[in-house]
Amino acid sequence: MALSQVAYLIPLKPDLKEDTSSPRIALSEGPNTIGRGNVSITDKRLSRNHITIITSTSGSASLSVEGTNPVVIRSSGERKKVNPREEVSLANDDLIELIPGHHFFKLVLLSASGESEKGSHERAYKKARMEGDDVEAIRRFCPANEKLPSTFRLLSVNGLPDWANTSCVSINDVIQGDVVAAILSNYMVDVDWLVSACPKLANIPQVMVIHGEGDGRQEYIQRKKPANWMLHKPRLPISFGTHHSKAIFLVYPRGVRVVVHTANLIHVDWNNKSQGLWMQDFPWKDDDCKDTPKSCGFEDDLVDYLTVLKWPEFTASLPGRGNVKINASFFRKFDYSNATVRLIASVPGYHTGSNMRKWGHMKLRTILQECIFDKEFRRSPLVYQFSSLGSLDEKWLAEFGASLSSGITEDKTPLGHGDPLIIWPTVEDVRCSLEGYAAGNAIPSPLKNVEKPFLKKYWAKWKADHSARGRAMPHIKTFTRYNDQKLAWFLLTSSNLSKAAWGALQKNNSQLMIRSYELGVLFFPSSVKTHGYNFSCTDNNSSTMKAKQETKDEAEKRSKLVTMTWQGDRDSPEIISVPVPYQLPPKPYSSEDVPWSWDRGYSKKDVYGQLWPR
Repeated sequence: MALSQVAYLIPLKPDLKEDTSSPRIALSEGPNTIGRGNVSITDKRLSRNHITIITSTSGSASLSVEGTNPVVIRSSGERKKVNPREEVSLANDDLIELIPGHHFFKLVLLSASGESEKGSHERAYKKARMEGDDVEAIRRFCPANEKLPSTFRLLSVNGLPDWANTSCVSINDVIQGDVVAAILSNYMVDVDWLVSACPKLANIPQVMVIHGEGDGRQEYIQRKKPANWMLHKPRLPISFGTHHSKAIFLVYPRGVRVVVHTANLIHVDWNNKSQGLWMQDFPWKDDDCKDTPKSCGFEDDLVDYLTVLKWPEFTASLPGRGNVKINASFFRKFDYSNATVRLIASVPGYHTGSNMRKWGHMKLRTILQECIFDKEFRRSPLVYQFSSLGSLDEKWLAEFGASLSSGITEDKTPLGHGDPLIIWPTVEDVRCSLEGYAAGNAIPSPLKNVEKPFLKKYWAKWKADHSARGRAMPHIKTFTRYNDQKLAWFLLTSSNLSKAAWGALQKNNSQLMIRSYELGVLFFPSSVKTHGYNFSCTDNNSSTMKAKQETKDEAEKRSKLVTMTWQGDRDSPEIISVPVPYQLPPKPYSSEDVPWSWDRGYSKKDVYGQLWPR
């Protein structure tokens, strides 16, 4: 029989305010062990069993120190040090400090506070609903397998409690199974970390690494890479461009896995930051079937983009298919008819005519113009969230906003202009983050870009309590249109907010100039019937049967995108839960908040006692 909860510990920040990014710790009647696993940052100076708190239904509590370091108790304004193997009585609202490391907790005895266990949870739930932020919502983000291709997942973050990584993924969750050929597309590649973190990459017969590294790093990768790797850096015809796309393409005997994500192939990106990843497996087209599907929007998006990369064609040996040339057109051999997303890519060049609407923000505009949205999204707001800010002007921001405001309702009425907010970490966010000021290296925007006066009205805070990522600085890039906890559409992308990434219209809007390669995945209302289709390249028991023809009613029933904190029936077939890591609506900056810029000096020490620059 489960013991009843009689108390709980509230994690506190150094300023002794509640740390809502960490869960409250329930204390049951009898002994409760607290230690290293209960703090938000991994601290090996703490013992696994640092203290034992004994509580009772009568409201009494005591603490004994089991670890090798003392504990400090603050009670009724007095501070008392408790040494190892000593015991002390506790009272309601006492503060407990685990040292070293200065980890603070507040003890709340339910009998003293007049709360029952049920009443405590109900009050917290009501408070969360009133604030529009369901605390620890990520605990319940567990999409059914058939819905996974219609949403994305966050990457796991080291140092967070297990519940904070519910349904999150790591690199070995992605690169798995009997892969016969792989293409890794990225900006930064740490070959030493990548081979150690994912040893499988050394054993895949053919691995093409498409990267954006400089000559020095490329030479190092060439020397250190496994023999089965090939390197390719796409051509950059316009100055100041980069190959910035982040994607993985894995070829299996059963099909292909397409992955679009936001992390560089380096340790900190896959372990310490807020990141996102989408993937879906697709079967081979049936060459003998008369009903072989024609190309769809997703297929054209993908092959159009891969064609521009122009990697050196290579040959892979596929079981039952012999030697096959791996080039862009090879990817037309797969059946993408059950894709529920579209790809939004950017490629460098001066794009005119029909090509102008194939790339960048004009591609996003074109797809949104073809979508029908619920009336509740008319004039609803926009969010721009990213990790690097380009040199912007108001004219271009209006051009970009016009693309993201596209779309119509069922009665053909345009959605109309959406007012944007820009979610951007403050200096204090970075200082107190899991990495301290070091996190600012991956938020590389100079003061001259950040402090333009016209941007002030757009700033909003990175607030991510419900996903436990308030201290995991964002490298994820997302753009969305929302109404409360419902989303008209959502874009997960490598694109930051810059003309180089999205493109800028020129020559009286007849030409789109883009400097960089980017890739994103767009989630939007799609046929509910498609969501019931489930295929896996790594599960031999998964079905390759095609979804049956939709009825008229099924074809008219569209999916609805909601956040993790949306209050409703998530099991409903049309509901797609999207793990938006930040709070919606965003909270605008206060007068005290200062946007992070990486070329400014900061004299207040971070959580590791460091200054910036170091």
